[in-house]
Amino acid sequence: MVRLLRPFGRAVTYTRLLHLFIAIVWPSMLLFIQEAWWTWVVAAVLLAPVGLVPAMRTVEGLQARLLLTDDRHDSASTDIVVAPSASWNDRGRVVVWLEARLLLGCATSMLSVQLLLAAIDLVSSGFGRAVGDGLLVPLDGHAWWHVLLAPLALAALAVTVVVPGRIITALAHRLLGPSPADRLAALEERTEQLLERTRIARELHDSIGHALTVAVVQAGAARAAGDPAFTDRALGAIEETGRAALEDLERVLGILRESERPVSGRPTLTDSDRLLESARASGAKVDAELTGPVDTVPGPVSREGYRILQESLTNVLRHAGAVPVRIRVDVTPDTLTLEVRNPLTADVPGPGRGSGLRGIRERAALLGGRARTGPDLGDWQVLVELPLR
Repeated sequence: MVRLLRPFGRAVTYTRLLHLFIAIVWPSMLLFIQEAWWTWVVAAVLLAPVGLVPAMRTVEGLQARLLLTDDRHDSASTDIVVAPSASWNDRGRVVVWLEARLLLGCATSMLSVQLLLAAIDLVSSGFGRAVGDGLLVPLDGHAWWHVLLAPLALAALAVTVVVPGRIITALAHRLLGPSPADRLAALEERTEQLLERTRIARELHDSIGHALTVAVVQAGAARAAGDPAFTDRALGAIEETGRAALEDLERVLGILRESERPVSGRPTLTDSDRLLESARASGAKVDAELTGPVDTVPGPVSREGYRILQESLTNVLRHAGAVPVRIRVDVTPDTLTLEVRNPLTADVPGPGRGSGLRGIRERAALLGGRARTGPDLGDWQVLVELPLR
């Protein structure tokens, strides 16, 4: 019994009924012109071209979310679309929705009014009072047992209040819900969000990881050297690297705060000199060979190339320390080649370990290139080839 009465304690039950009643407000105005059944046919015919207007799906979707769903305050938790119709299939579904809502609203309003009047007339007849002729089933005289039929009319009225609301809600999910094109667009948007989160995670790992590695190496070298002049240089390098890391961190946080913020502020290969100087300040002997016009490399490739070079140098400092490093950057009309080599040490990260090496391979794969990391001829090699066309 409690389960049967539960819908009557929910506000959405009555907002659904209101939603159906709203559908017949303007067609009812035609009755003032001519009280005939064909006025409803005219109303149904007029709805067809209205449903073909793309904005109608937005209007009907917002109204359905507000009045038909329990979670109307969370637009992401409902599958009723509020975007304009993007295809003729969407427009056709809106037309069917408007016609079905008009038909169901007309039937619900008439039936609910008749059942309410029937309950009143049954009680009146049971007490011997005169009743009108609006009953669905005319009464024959007056009898006390007519009162016993009133609860049946009220029960039917209760069903009329609840069931049509559930039917129209199911129709809303079916006719105003996302089409296959909408679902595909939502999936693509979700994929873009996940890719953006992964990219930001790599940005933070490469930038902050590089800065912390340089700071640790510089601090350790300064403590071991015991030379005030070297300590001053090390502190200067730590300060410069930390300041650059703070700039990168502020930029990444800005992207998180402002989703439409452009990425043009990210460093590119033309800014690689500061990476080389940072590595040299840490004690590594860096020999860099740049071939080709680096400034002509497309922005996305140049930005990812900078991060790949940064992570490669970070790995050298972290695992090998202050060792000679050979860097080759070769730009051709078709390919950007990045190679970083350093003497192989006992602390070998291995081709499948570490998020840094995985990030290098992921960056290369996203740009359609390839990356090789691992031992090669007594050296540790990072070799990345990125297509420019």
